[in-house]
Amino acid sequence: MSVYLVFSTASSLKEGEKVARHLIQSGLAACVNVVPGIYSHFYWEGRLCREKEVLLLIKTVKGKLNRIIKNIKELHSYSVPEILFFKAQGGEKQYLSWVEAGASKKNIDNKRSRG
Repeated sequence: MSVYLVFSTASSLKEGEKVARHLIQSGLAACVNVVPGIYSHFYWEGRLCREKEVLLLIKTVKGKLNRIIKNIKELHSYSVPEILFFKAQGGEKQYLSWVEAGASKKNIDNKRSRG
């Protein structure tokens, strides 16, 4: 299996936590970091925007990517949510194994320290 890191943003901490919990409880991700306090600058519908958001860093495996995309789109308040994913080119072997195992189960028992 290949480990992937998915980047997404949410409009609020509440929305980010909702998406994170759902992905973990559904067995789609081993870990989701919810990073508050970021500011995004972008054009939307011809307007320059600056929005406070939360960043979601989702650790998963290749076979779960399409379902993660579908779930984020269903749960998200944005009509076009940010969803980018990247294959991990390397990492600490035990952590990568943990992600692979964790993204393969529902309601995993997180016996490791922090994701």
